[in-house]
Amino acid sequence: MNSLPLWQRGLGLAMYLLPWTDALALGRPFFGLGLVPPSVQTALILPVLPLSWVSGLAPFGLGPMLLLLVVFFAVARNPQAPYFLRFNALQAILVDVVLLVAGYGLAIVGCRPGITEGFVCDVFGNTLFLGSLLLVIFAFVECIRGREPELPSLSDAVRLQLF
Repeated sequence: MNSLPLWQRGLGLAMYLLPWTDALALGRPFFGLGLVPPSVQTALILPVLPLSWVSGLAPFGLGPMLLLLVVFFAVARNPQAPYFLRFNALQAILVDVVLLVAGYGLAIVGCRPGITEGFVCDVFGNTLFLGSLLLVIFAFVECIRGREPELPSLSDAVRLQLF
């Protein structure tokens, strides 16, 4: 068994709520299909409500970016923070950046999942949402087990940044 303290596992797990807040915005078409029971929808949305509230406090819609910068400078770049937390914080930030870039790319071509009607927009939104759901579930399970979530190219980039 891994000797990581429980608080490190919990905080490592909490880091992945950051990309999950952005992924939920892409999941509107998926929830609109009616395939997910309301209790499961509540279980998926409830953990990110405090984070969404905090990010909504910043003016001009800069909350998510400010939250990302706070996690980056307070945890990922802090040499006194445990390696496990730094690794998970930086990996969650990279996943969040990938989701943000994909969301902006969809917005540039006129797709706003859940807002703009269209089959192609909904397919891309659902794909990004389901992929991020699987990624977050995998990261949660690995953090609970006390292991670093190994995402093929992101984990290598994180290790290069930490050393």
